[in-house]
Amino acid sequence: MKQEKTNAMRQLDRKKLPYNVQSYAGGALSGTEVARALGQDEACVFKTLVTVGRSGGHYVFLVPVARELDLRKAAAAVGEKSVAMLPQKELLPLTGYVHGGCSPIGMKKQFPTVIDATARDCEHVFFSAGKIGLQIETAPQSLAALVPLRYVDLADGGQ
Repeated sequence: MKQEKTNAMRQLDRKKLPYNVQSYAGGALSGTEVARALGQDEACVFKTLVTVGRSGGHYVFLVPVARELDLRKAAAAVGEKSVAMLPQKELLPLTGYVHGGCSPIGMKKQFPTVIDATARDCEHVFFSAGKIGLQIETAPQSLAALVPLRYVDLADGGQ
């Protein structure tokens, strides 16, 4: 059966970057449930979080699914006094993606993107393919080839 392509997959294809698509059943699961469903280490499965800064700018952060985004660290990483999570109702109009299916690749507009520094320890990272039930598996370098990103200590809590 041929896999329906998402914007994220099309962009990876355009740049000829290697990736795999992993699927899971169950709808909008928590990130840790997604990692378990895929049989992957939670440290290498990332959630994509969209924020708004005090200045009104938007920023994308990727953190391991078992950890939480430290908003102070996030603000410092993008040079803002503070950042807050984007209200869920604003996600689709801003990014083109729904909650639980937001990918850092293929948004309507490219926003400054920061990934937790722990991603450097992963041979492959997993993140939403742009549709609930689908995850992209690729090397961090492939993600960085499409999305200008920086590696910063962003997460708080977790294991």
